[in-house]
Amino acid sequence: MGSVPEDSAAAVFRSKLPDIEIPRGLSLQAYCFERLPEVSSRPCLIDGQTGAVHTYADVELLSRRAAAALRALGVGRGGVVMSLLRNCPEFAFVFLGAARLGAATTTANPFYTPHEIHRQADAAGARVIVTEACAVDKVRAFAAERGVPVVSVDGATDGCPRLRDLMDAAEPLAADEEVDPDDVVALPYSSGTTGMPKGVMLTHRSLVTSVAQQVDGENPNLYFSKDDVVLCVLPLFHIYSLNSVLLAGLRAGCAIVIMRKFEIGALVELVRAHGVTVAPFVPPIVVEIAKSPRVGAADLASIRMVMSGAAPMGKDLQDAFMAKIPNAVLGQGYGMTEAGPVLAMCLAFAKEPFEVKSGSCGTVVRNAELKIVDPDTGASLGRNQPGEICIRGEQIMKVRHRCIGAIAGKFKNRLSERLNVGLDWSMSQHRDAIPSALLSTHKSRAATAHDSVHDVTSLAGIKVPH
Repeated sequence: MGSVPEDSAAAVFRSKLPDIEIPRGLSLQAYCFERLPEVSSRPCLIDGQTGAVHTYADVELLSRRAAAALRALGVGRGGVVMSLLRNCPEFAFVFLGAARLGAATTTANPFYTPHEIHRQADAAGARVIVTEACAVDKVRAFAAERGVPVVSVDGATDGCPRLRDLMDAAEPLAADEEVDPDDVVALPYSSGTTGMPKGVMLTHRSLVTSVAQQVDGENPNLYFSKDDVVLCVLPLFHIYSLNSVLLAGLRAGCAIVIMRKFEIGALVELVRAHGVTVAPFVPPIVVEIAKSPRVGAADLASIRMVMSGAAPMGKDLQDAFMAKIPNAVLGQGYGMTEAGPVLAMCLAFAKEPFEVKSGSCGTVVRNAELKIVDPDTGASLGRNQPGEICIRGEQIMKVRHRCIGAIAGKFKNRLSERLNVGLDWSMSQHRDAIPSALLSTHKSRAATAHDSVHDVTSLAGIKVPH
């Protein structure tokens, strides 16, 4: 990985791809829409549920209307909007609208418990909560107590205005608020490997850098083109989908098909109807497709690239899946919310691809440096020595929100498998755990248990005294 001599005592790993110029002064929304004149009439967001198609010009205008609606509700520079939404076009309008005001968006799963939602909204300092009808009752009392407006995206709910009504009544924001590249634009919550979720402050600079590391340059690490149709089935409230699907897709001028939730029959229908070419997945979806008798190679023939992330996927699963989708390149990426989030990306996704090893999670992204250190001494290690990852680059989080002692610019995560000489490095996320009070369950162990039993619909960890 990189051009470090093999006899180097302490290797610093870099991408095989050359560094690129990354816009340093642009806001995130200006960066994403920088090529608007080239793509204004092309499809941008396609609602898989309703079939509605929004062009790039539509999305740009609707985000300005959303900005004006949010401003009328008291959101301004430095403010925070909570997006408590499943996948829908309104997620993008609200996120981009808040960014235009110099505000940040904190994202959350509408199926969280009321306590979890209240804790995040309170910690983030949310000034407005945008949600859907199914979650309004979870926040109604909390919002009333604090004077926080609640807006619904999918129909009138008692006491909650409809987002579309507010947008239609507002004059589009004429000019974006002037922001500093180090202003926070996204505030996702992540527990990492240590207990309760904490706010991760991702700036305009962080996300512009991270998206550019993936899709910019003459030979992008993640080659999206204006002719691609990207499936957005992964939840946008998770940083993987927000960054590598929505923002990367916008930057590249792709059409993005938004699917509210995963259901294998609906997925096949959308792939066929829209000619989906890029499919970002996670291992549970890959497992479902690989095992399903309802899905054949013809159903997914249009797909040229399958990205997998958020959890490791072994070689056996990759090989089983490829039997269902022989025309596609399948690869993995690795990241964590605090790293912006992408640390590594499969080089088979590049415009001029590299040969990669099945089961690998890729190489370090360009415009970044990665090294392995001894977790006890902090000493830098050479090749093929297990230790902890240190990553450096402008994509890293600014700091953890209201978290004393957080470190910006450098973040560590345990590397528990050996570094491979050559193009790729593999890892097992042994510290990537699912924390629940005093109980921690590793994702890979939970996934193994899930796959060993048929017809499992839900999986939970329960503490058993012993």
